[in-house]
Amino acid sequence: MGGEQGGSKRRALLSAYDKTGMVELGRALVELGWELVSSGGTARVLADAGLPVIPTEQVTGFPEMLGHRVVTLHPAIHGGILADRDDPSHVEDMSTYGITPIDLVVVNLYPFSSDPSVELIDIGGPAMVRAAAKNHAQVTVLVDPADYDVVLSELRATGEVSAATRRRLARDAFAHTAAYDAAIVSWFDEGGAGDLPGSGELPRTLHLSATRAQELRYGENPHQAGARYSLPGGSCWDEAVQHGGKEMSYLNVYDTDAAWRLVHSLGDLPAAVVIKHANPCGAAVGNDITVAYQRAHDCDPVSAYGGIVALNRVVPVSLAEALAPVFTEVVVAPGYEDEALEVLTAKKNLRVLTAPPPVAPPLELRSITGGLLVQTKDEVVVDRTAWRVVTERHPTEEEWLDLELAWRLVARVTSNTIVLVKDGQAVGIGAGQQNRRDAGRIAAEKAAGRAVGGACASDAFFPFRDGLDAAAAAGATAVIQPGGSIRDEEVIEAANEQGLAMVFTGQRHFKH
Repeated sequence: MGGEQGGSKRRALLSAYDKTGMVELGRALVELGWELVSSGGTARVLADAGLPVIPTEQVTGFPEMLGHRVVTLHPAIHGGILADRDDPSHVEDMSTYGITPIDLVVVNLYPFSSDPSVELIDIGGPAMVRAAAKNHAQVTVLVDPADYDVVLSELRATGEVSAATRRRLARDAFAHTAAYDAAIVSWFDEGGAGDLPGSGELPRTLHLSATRAQELRYGENPHQAGARYSLPGGSCWDEAVQHGGKEMSYLNVYDTDAAWRLVHSLGDLPAAVVIKHANPCGAAVGNDITVAYQRAHDCDPVSAYGGIVALNRVVPVSLAEALAPVFTEVVVAPGYEDEALEVLTAKKNLRVLTAPPPVAPPLELRSITGGLLVQTKDEVVVDRTAWRVVTERHPTEEEWLDLELAWRLVARVTSNTIVLVKDGQAVGIGAGQQNRRDAGRIAAEKAAGRAVGGACASDAFFPFRDGLDAAAAAGATAVIQPGGSIRDEEVIEAANEQGLAMVFTGQRHFKH
């Protein structure tokens, strides 16, 4: 069935890096009366399985050469793939030059990004894939082992691969080669070719290849569709395991990612953060992860309702029992004690995730009308030696620790923002305000007196002394900010008047 065409056997060319299911595919095709053409490792795998294989060198009349750089680049191969069997001139050329049609091309490419080098830039493979995809009206192309059974089912049922399936597979084939080329371009941009050192500038062009990795419940709102796409190289999301709860939505993923990245930026101590609408509403560090969570939650218990909890330690049962009574959308951690997992998964609506540490992408992208805004990632530097104390009084060691935590936090809160920290606990967060005074007022209101003797962080400079005065009124005794205002001296004078210690970092951390 399906093996004869014009009085001769149909021919399949098989040459794949990923040989998953290759033997099974080859055996099924032989049983259907097809001929197999192959080269290199794929040919050996098929032959070792006892399948009859025509080597490509028998088709081309040339052996593999130039260290495997030239194998299938020959008219006998590409003519067989590209020929339009309904065009008399094509048929005549095939007859004249002894070219046999190729009806199925099974090729997938080396995952270049996993081990890039010049020698792993495939030439013949992409050429065959593109040729078969171009001629999809008459040729079937397979680049994904997951599609082998689909094609075999159609061949067994009707002897043919449907036009709709060939078209879909052709689309996937061009996506496969596009992703491959994008990986090579990225390698050049990173200076991987060796002779082209990276300039440190943003690339002249962007070539993004993203694969739909996860269907989401919905988008930002229930009437919007949503999905998570994965870039080459993958991410912590590709390895994350969900242990319980409903499917993730767009905002669940967005906020959880923000929480996961933030909790891993807070240093080496046990740390917990609570995220709501992409902003932290609680964060704390400590010597015990359960205490850290309780203190993070206590920063703003009202906002924590329906939030995302991220933890940088394995979750013990004590933490699970503390978290269970609180309505929480997602909890993510590196792991859970067995009893803790039982407690959390008993809550049917709580999404419980295990994930590896996150790696921030080198570029941040945002869509605008007709294009993208692109920037390098915002690196938060916490280095006392690079900062400058600008006041008469220097911070105490306890104040330094709170300043460092406040600086890490303020960089991850929507601007304008003020963050108040005391004893390793965020006690007031004023986020996303149009002016800095309102951000400070909200932070002070949330702190409700708990910031006394603590630290205040501002994501940008204080344009007037009123912001500094508000921090002092909230009880903060140490302030950290970028500096750089034309009124810096006025602000420094205000700090000295009130006996505050103030540190300039020289680095702004706007987040819109």
